[in-house]
Amino acid sequence: MAISPVDFGSLLCSRLCHDLLSPVGALNNGLELLADETDPAMRARCMELLNESARVSANKLKFFRLAFGAAGGFGERVDTREAQIAIEGLLGDNKRLTLNWVVERADLTKSAIKVLLNLSMIAGDALLRGGRLTIGAEDSDGLTEIVLHAEGPRIVLDPDLRAVLVDGAADDAVTPRAAAAYMVHAIADEAGGSVVVSEAEDGSLMFGATLPSSR
Repeated sequence: MAISPVDFGSLLCSRLCHDLLSPVGALNNGLELLADETDPAMRARCMELLNESARVSANKLKFFRLAFGAAGGFGERVDTREAQIAIEGLLGDNKRLTLNWVVERADLTKSAIKVLLNLSMIAGDALLRGGRLTIGAEDSDGLTEIVLHAEGPRIVLDPDLRAVLVDGAADDAVTPRAAAAYMVHAIADEAGGSVVVSEAEDGSLMFGATLPSSR
C-alpha cells in the first residue's frame, strides 16, 4: 500500500524541521549571547558562530530545495553542477568524509537528480565514522545509471531504510527518517526503474539506481 501524498508531505516536513533545528537553534542562541555580551573577543567569537550557523542553514536549505522541492528550473533536465554543489554543501563540513564526484554528464533528468541527491544523503549518514563516498552517474542506451560507493571504518544502514529503498513500504512503516528513502523508491518505481543496495561488508556499501534517461 502506497503512502498518501498528504502523509508523505508531512513526513518530509518533519525531516526538514529535524535537520534544520540544530543550526537555526544555534543562530537563536548566538543572537541571545551577542545581545548580552560586552567583551570584544567574545562578541567576535559569537559572530563567527552566527556566520557558521547561517552558512550551514543555507546549505541545508539549498540541498533540500533541490532534493525534495521543485528547484532546477522549468526544463526536464538539471545541471549536474547544481547537484554537486548541493551535496558538497551538505556533507562537506564532515572533515572525516571525502567526496569523490565522477559524474561526467553535464545534465540529468530531474528525477535522476533527486535520486542522486537523496541517495547521497543516505550514504553520507551511513558513514558513521567518515570515509570516502564516490558518486557516479551516466546515460547509456536510454537509461541513467546511478552508483554510489561508500567506504569507511564503520558503515551502518538501518534495515528499515534498506527495505524502503528497495521495496517501498506500507504507511505505518515510513518514518520521517525514511522519507528520503521512500522518495527514491517512489521516483524509480513510477519511472519503471529500480533501486538496489548491497550489504555493508568489509567496510563497503553500494547503492545503485536505474531510471529511463528521458523521464
